Amino acid sequence: QVQVVESGGGLVQPGGSLRLSCVASGRIFSIYTMGWYRQAPGKQREFVADIPSGDSTNYADSVKGRFTISRDNAKNTVYLQMNSLKIEDTAVYYCNARRLRGGTNYVYWGQGTQVTVSS
Repeated sequence: QVQVVESGGGLVQPGGSLRLSCVASGRIFSIYTMGWYRQAPGKQREFVADIPSGDSTNYADSVKGRFTISRDNAKNTVYLQMNSLKIEDTAVYYCNARRLRGGTNYVYWGQGTQVTVSS
């Protein structure tokens, strides 16, 4: 069982920056695609970014050019560097780890960390 724990959220002013961290348990961290999602009040959880084991990256259009996802396999950690933050970025940010095995997509979620962008 993979356990995922996020940290780094907080209150920041528009235009500011935050770096979120996510630590996942397991000895095979490197084979998982790691991703970030977010959920704003009254809205569904949405994709933000992910980074497969091959180090390619994918971003939602809403964050492309402002957010950067990276991973450090030696530390079992994935990061989300968030720059030029906007009020609409306010949400609970969730980290996940996933892999496809035997026709099943296994997904493990963290508990979330609150990011509030406000002046």
